[in-house]
Amino acid sequence: MRVSELLKQIREPWLKRASHSLLRGEEGREALDHTLSRFYDLLLQAIATGDPGWLKPILVEWASLRTEDELLQDDLSLSPVMGALVTETLAVARQNLSPEETNELIEALMPIFTYSYTEIARQEIAVRVSYVTAKLVNVKDELERLDRSKSDFISVAAHELKTPLTLIEGYAAMLREQIKKEEETSPLVLMLRGVDNGTRRLGEIINDMIDVSLIDNDLLMLSFQPTWVNRVVELLVEELTPLAAERSQEFTITPFDGWQEMTYADTERIHQALRNVLTNAIKYTPDGGRIEIGGRKLPGFIEVTVADTGIGIDQEDQSVIFRKFGRLGAVATHSSGKTKFKGGGPGLGLPITKGILEAHGGTIWVESDGYDEAALPGSIFHVLLPLRGEPPDAKAARLFQPVHDTTEI
Repeated sequence: MRVSELLKQIREPWLKRASHSLLRGEEGREALDHTLSRFYDLLLQAIATGDPGWLKPILVEWASLRTEDELLQDDLSLSPVMGALVTETLAVARQNLSPEETNELIEALMPIFTYSYTEIARQEIAVRVSYVTAKLVNVKDELERLDRSKSDFISVAAHELKTPLTLIEGYAAMLREQIKKEEETSPLVLMLRGVDNGTRRLGEIINDMIDVSLIDNDLLMLSFQPTWVNRVVELLVEELTPLAAERSQEFTITPFDGWQEMTYADTERIHQALRNVLTNAIKYTPDGGRIEIGGRKLPGFIEVTVADTGIGIDQEDQSVIFRKFGRLGAVATHSSGKTKFKGGGPGLGLPITKGILEAHGGTIWVESDGYDEAALPGSIFHVLLPLRGEPPDAKAARLFQPVHDTTEI
């Protein structure tokens, strides 16, 4: 009770000193005086009951009143405010009480002030975390909105381009029919071949855009059927060898345990996914380089690796290449073709590959020591595909019932 009486005794001078210490001008003085009076009343309750928790409501209120600008300043804290209140308490006590009374009062108040420091720091952290979390949620929502807009644009653009492309292909076909066989070497025929090459390349880009749209919207449909990875790889090497030969590149296949096993997958989509990886290896490997295909069998999975002797990929870019339009500006210098050295493109091949493999329950990643056109550190792409003994849907299971799990080719 004696400490409570001492605290009441210095109330008025304390309020006056604390108010002038915290606010130099007169604007907002009334509000500050009211707040300090509340703080002092709660301080009296804390002394009377021995429970510093009485101060928690006003400390929470102070922390929650921080403005957005204040929250953006990491070094701004309410701790100096508490420091000023402690300093003024000690000064007022010394001016108005005897040394013995001052020591008794300060000794009783120190645990409460210590609690106040700790609690206000905790509340400030909570408010800041809540503020940052809200900001991150807003950023996340905005990024998702932008990504949806991008996906919608891709979908609309792809389908809108499909119609005029079909018209161009149709009229080009009619023109070819009008040309007599003896005119096969005429300039018109050569121009039509150029139109064919252009429309074919544009058709591939449009199909890639449609595939990206399907993947983004979880609409990619897979037709599971018996698939042998070794056959897919061998067909791809046979298909791409002429392109690699134009660049004096060499394919090497190293068979591994399990790669002849049958698995249920969408063969056409797996062919598309691996083709994207191999053409990527051709594109970013200089003339005369090597592309080695190997792998290993893992529990429940088959891993196919595609290693090249190319220019490599920096660590920070190894995730970028699997994002839509994730071309590396320093690498993709032109758009002269899908397999020309460092040839540009829309940056959809590897994202499509990732989407196809993830739809199967697999994944893809890359290893590289970095980007260096002189040292040529190369890259290793890892393609992970589940080994399925039976298709995931009952209809396909009935259709392929005669096929045995251990069938090898």
